[in-house]
Amino acid sequence: MQSLHALIRAVPDFPAPGVTFRDVTPLLADAAAFARCIELLAEPWHDAGVQAVCAIEARGFIFGAALATHLKAGFVPLRKPGKLPPPVVAMTYELEYGRDALEARADAFRPGERVLIVDDVLATGGTLGAARALVEQVGATPVGASVLIELAALPGRARWGEALPLHALMRY
Repeated sequence: MQSLHALIRAVPDFPAPGVTFRDVTPLLADAAAFARCIELLAEPWHDAGVQAVCAIEARGFIFGAALATHLKAGFVPLRKPGKLPPPVVAMTYELEYGRDALEARADAFRPGERVLIVDDVLATGGTLGAARALVEQVGATPVGASVLIELAALPGRARWGEALPLHALMRY
């Protein structure tokens, strides 16, 4: 098995000039590496009483569903608007280039349910923050977040804050 870092492909100037896209598909294609990745992402949460894992569309679903299985927890997808049947709850958030929103089924979480938030990449923190706010809005309890990659030069970790743990498997 190659190192996990070696399986993340840097694609310069994609999707826009000056952006380096982190392609996770080589990692996903290596069964042993993907299994190890899930083990490492789950490590800090084994004793956290996680009852549900929610993950952000789309690549977050890959890691979130596998983590939920590993942690023996339920899985809740957080989707872009219009992808879930009603009733839904929504959270709008700011992006560098506009606004977006996440939705969850209104009954996706039980009150007080302990929820781990998962995404593939933490950049500016807007999406992860919206996921946290959405979990809180429906009365569940976020226990923290796990991401595959943190882009350390961007303010995502600072925006997340220190009140809840944030686990990043790799930093670039």
